[in-house]
Formats: sequence, C-alpha cells, structure tokens
Amino acid sequence: MTLLFACGQSNGGSDDSTTTAAAPNTTAPSADVDPEAKSDSKGIGKFTDVKLAALDPAMAAKGEAVFTAKCSACHKVTDQKVVGPGLLGVTKRRTPEWIMNQITNPVEMEAKDPVGKALLAKHLTQMTFQDVSDEQTRQLLEYFRQIDSK
Repeated sequence: MTLLFACGQSNGGSDDSTTTAAAPNTTAPSADVDPEAKSDSKGIGKFTDVKLAALDPAMAAKGEAVFTAKCSACHKVTDQKVVGPGLLGVTKRRTPEWIMNQITNPVEMEAKDPVGKALLAKHLTQMTFQDVSDEQTRQLLEYFRQIDSK
C-alpha cells in the first residue's frame, strides 16, 4: 500500500534495526500490477536488506507517535481509505524494504516502481515526502508489524 502521505512534525527515537544502503534499482514498470496483491518487490530506494527480529514494542510505540504526527491525516491503520489507502495488512503484502522505500522515497517509487505506480493510479494522489528519518521509518515499520500481528 502507499504509505505516509500526511502532514506533521518530525519525531526522533532510537533504532536497533540493521539496514543496508545501496544505489536505487531501476525496476521496469508494469501496466498489469494489482495494487492489492502481495508483492515481493523491494521497491526503489536505499533500503535493500532490512533485517527483522522479534517485534519490539518500544520501537512500535515510537512508530505510533510518528504515525500520529505525520501520517494519520491521510492514512488509517485499518482497511479504511482516507486520502491514501488504509494500511491494515501492509506488512503481509509488502516487503520491509518496499515499505521503507515508499516512506522515504515516495515520488520516485510512484514514478518508477510498478506497485507504486499502480497505487498512484488507484488512489489518484501523489504521496508527499514527509521528511521522515531512516530511524523513524524503521519505527513506523515496527508499528505496522505490531498492528498486523493482532
């Protein structure tokens, strides 16, 4: 699903995850992508290898605060669409790398990534960059993992 496309203030915190940065990949777009279907794509951006451990409730709590500040104007963590799509189940449909790349690189993702392009075509609104740090992005991912684990 398209992620984080709301307004808000920056919110810091700590991060115990491991990520590997690399040059953006150049995935060719596909006209036949179902934006609701599961995808194993890592997307386009610096996140190419996100290592996940057991769910970290403290990190998820920080992610919830970031979500409230920056994302909740356009997204819900239910399946309800607001401006952008509802995010319930996003961690079951998308890889951690794709989610983090969508949050930190939404314009390029929606211009070049097949799933991002399909989501833009469906929701008709470009997700805006919210100046979310890599650390906050990882916290958001943990919050989405927590929501999807219920």
